[in-house]
Amino acid sequence: MRAVEKRGRSVEEAVSAALAELGLTRDEVDIEVVEEPSKGLFGFLGGREAVVRVRERESRISRCKRFVEDIFRAIGVDADVQVRESEEYLYIEVKGESAGALIGHRGRALDALQYLINLSVGRDDQDKRKVVLDIEEYRKRREETLRRVASRAGERVKRTRRPVALEPMSAAERRVVHMALQGDPEVSTHSEGDEPYRHVVISLKRG
Repeated sequence: MRAVEKRGRSVEEAVSAALAELGLTRDEVDIEVVEEPSKGLFGFLGGREAVVRVRERESRISRCKRFVEDIFRAIGVDADVQVRESEEYLYIEVKGESAGALIGHRGRALDALQYLINLSVGRDDQDKRKVVLDIEEYRKRREETLRRVASRAGERVKRTRRPVALEPMSAAERRVVHMALQGDPEVSTHSEGDEPYRHVVISLKRG
């Protein structure tokens, strides 16, 4: 990140000079006052100017990318980390020969790592979007699998006329199932149980 150190008769004057050189606003920088100004003897002899150090603030996207790269580097995994944006989310996509080891059973390790990223990087006034982490397109493949599972379960309910309870899933996975069947006029879905055993139940619509 770019940084400059500036002097001025006041802190405000020094900060303004630094912002002008960087071409940034106050919201985009961190400001450190190195020295406060002083007037000196009789108001002018030995006076000291204000000194500030102004550093460009790292964007949340950059923090996310660096955080993930540091994790993979620490465990000795060579991975390519890319970030793409939408209005609601920051998607971190990781690809690498050994990166898949961090997905875990049914994506549990991946979910834990995603939670850690959101907790560590946090949100700020400028960017409140949630971070979604994916490794080797696991989430895309898992969503396709869940939609197929939901469709088969829905057909089974219609054939047997008896409810079907799916295996426990995370809230995000349950949402995929609900969405997959929301347009079916014959079946309905709802969630039952407590975490981590909460699951989707598919049943015939009444009436």
